[in-house]
Amino acid sequence: MSRLELAAERLVKALDMLDATLKPLANVRDSASQAGQKVVHLNEEREKLLTRIAELEEETRSLSGLTEEVEDRLDGAIAEIRAALGR
Repeated sequence: MSRLELAAERLVKALDMLDATLKPLANVRDSASQAGQKVVHLNEEREKLLTRIAELEEETRSLSGLTEEVEDRLDGAIAEIRAALGR
């Protein structure tokens, strides 16, 4: 074999090794990109859920106030009925 053929063979082997090394790295890069996109999506969903939780907490406080008002009115009505019945 001539020196040129030996050099060409070594070059082909080196390129094959480089290709074999780069394929897993490309897969890792693709996986990292997909994971990054998923993180962005999950953060957006988290923000929506936090907003909804805040809305529900406000609604709970509002309903709690209404519940107390209804309770007071019912207690008053019961007291009036008992007084009317002479108890």
